[in-house]
Amino acid sequence: MAGIYIHIPFCKQACHYCDFHFSTNTSQFQNMTSLIAREAILRKDFLNGESITTIYFGGGTPSLAKPEWLEEILSAIHTNFKLDLQEVTLEANPDDLSPKKLAAWKKLGIDRLSLGIQSFQDEVLQFYNRAHNSKESLEAIEMARGEGFKKFSMDLIYGFPHSDHSLWIQDLKTAISQHPGHLSCYALTVEEGTALGNWTQKGKFNPADEDFVAEQFEILQHLSEEAGYIQYEISNFAQPGQESLHNSLYWKGQSYLGLGPGAHSFDGEQRFLNPSHNPNYIKALSQNLLPLIPEPLEEVDRLNEYLLTALRTRWGVDLEFLQEKFKKDLLNERSIKIREFEQAGWLQWEKKSLSLTKSGMLLADSIAQALFY
Repeated sequence: MAGIYIHIPFCKQACHYCDFHFSTNTSQFQNMTSLIAREAILRKDFLNGESITTIYFGGGTPSLAKPEWLEEILSAIHTNFKLDLQEVTLEANPDDLSPKKLAAWKKLGIDRLSLGIQSFQDEVLQFYNRAHNSKESLEAIEMARGEGFKKFSMDLIYGFPHSDHSLWIQDLKTAISQHPGHLSCYALTVEEGTALGNWTQKGKFNPADEDFVAEQFEILQHLSEEAGYIQYEISNFAQPGQESLHNSLYWKGQSYLGLGPGAHSFDGEQRFLNPSHNPNYIKALSQNLLPLIPEPLEEVDRLNEYLLTALRTRWGVDLEFLQEKFKKDLLNERSIKIREFEQAGWLQWEKKSLSLTKSGMLLADSIAQALFY
């Protein structure tokens, strides 16, 4: 099974923290979606006939696209790929929702919405330069449910600098009270080239310290677990049966096709990248050319990448898979480090899998790197 990711590289405005590929110049929006559909046709053999189980519209802001533009992309996928669809997700901002749009998305087969809430505090939303307000956030799920949607995720950001944790606790409790079924929660990160990055460099913004952010992560773990959510990946929390099937493909090392500028693809052995450059993408696809850049992966790269992603999940590293796929006996070859992390309470080993404990998730990257080959 495999997935298809579609990158829609347009936004109303630039959020102050975002370093994803997007443009606020939407003059080529319709042309871009037509060319993404063309790319789907040109790359119909990339996944070697594997069944497509998930489709994910990300960005950017795919909810800005007219439904008929999304339909053109989906039509190309339906015509050129073997489908066994279990989930079709659209990332959407609360200010883009309307009963008419929601009904159109539902008709297209979109059955899961990933809502870019980020915060329920208007002052925080304004600081982030988000286009919606807290009232629109609260109305979003109710409106979508009214049009028949049952599967949702809410994106939230923690680590906003404040005198205490009250804003984050309010955000979490408000989100949980809406019963979304899924929460994706990310620490506020200062990225170079963003407004936040520039302000930090000039001393106009002071990010929260690591301890403050770690405390908010622990609050997230506690309140979500209390509400019946399972932390199935470091940043993702779901009620049973509400996990993101598409994102789980990435974490399990399955194949996926990425369409649109800035999208990555993985065929099970190698990665490929579409450059994050709208004019170059448009120029190439207008001539029926693919602007793909291969990203060769040695076996050791694939091995270490598996360790990194698998450790982020609740199912952890499958020791039998590691032996069969890479001929590695992790327990013996990394026994000293594994014992050290077990004694510290960061790693646990059960049923032939190695996974992080709740406290270990705070140190996921450094633990993975210590186990790398």
